[in-house]
Amino acid sequence: MEPLVNAKLYENIRITVAEAQKKVYATVNFVMVETYWNIGRQIYEAQGENDRAEYGTGLLKELSVKLTAEFGKGFEASNLRRMRQFYLVFQKRDALRHELSWTHYRMLLKVENEKAREFYLDECAKSGWSTRQLERQINSFYYERLLSSQDQDRVRKEIQRLEPGVGTKDIIRDPYVLEFLGLEQTSNLYEKDLEQGLINHLQKFLLELGRGFSFVARQKRISFDGEHYYIDLVFYNYILKCFVIIDLKVGKLTHQDIGQMQMYVNYYTREMRNEGDNLPIGIILCADKSESVVKYTLPENNNQIFTSKYKLYMPTEEELKQELEKEQQLLEIEKNL
Repeated sequence: MEPLVNAKLYENIRITVAEAQKKVYATVNFVMVETYWNIGRQIYEAQGENDRAEYGTGLLKELSVKLTAEFGKGFEASNLRRMRQFYLVFQKRDALRHELSWTHYRMLLKVENEKAREFYLDECAKSGWSTRQLERQINSFYYERLLSSQDQDRVRKEIQRLEPGVGTKDIIRDPYVLEFLGLEQTSNLYEKDLEQGLINHLQKFLLELGRGFSFVARQKRISFDGEHYYIDLVFYNYILKCFVIIDLKVGKLTHQDIGQMQMYVNYYTREMRNEGDNLPIGIILCADKSESVVKYTLPENNNQIFTSKYKLYMPTEEELKQELEKEQQLLEIEKNL
């Protein structure tokens, strides 16, 4: 039987939908850029040059509390200070580029050289760079290399080897857009089916162990300098009196994964630990198809959690490996049915 939808019809409709999504993405992003520029202008006019003085700092804190209470995330004092900086660096409202998102501008604010910043801004708008492309070019000193190179064509061709620009799905993956629209971030936007299934099972498995585990958060977001990180699972063990942080990696475990977990442990040690709590425990689960790897991460010189208690109340590496392998097999079978 011949299909009712021919290839040409589907392609035309697909293009129509994709173009509409791009328009939505561009519109929302530029409205956000204009809004934050206006907020920055108003903050600057209220503070003057005294942003670091007692009044200026207090103003940001009070604004942050009020705006967060009414509009949700995105209005931390550090972000409000960044909006003020945004206005000071890009004072001509009419010169703001429709092609650039708030994330683009946040990255450009880190470029101190004015000529380099203008270069990246123009190239971004002209070439449709994604934020990842812009970040790579800034970090690889593309502007400086271009100026100093005798073969500028060769340096420019590097752009063609980078990943594609903004995709139509980026709008639902950008935390800043979701915050601006007042939408909740759900984990299924960030996890593949396999990862999601394994995390579901691990959450249930740890709670059913009956060893003092209490669920705290899933896809817990923490942010540093505009970079967002998502911790798969966070528990609190009330017997060991510490947070237990779990991150799942589908693929080979890398040293970057270990460094990232250490960052999570340090964050919970300094920012989330309450008086009387022991130091957090980090567990990295590598669910590679060939083998399951478990790595425990504890802060250096950790004398707070006695080894006997740790072994008694935490799942063993073997237990975690077996659960990962068993659940992986079940998910693979379901996938092939």
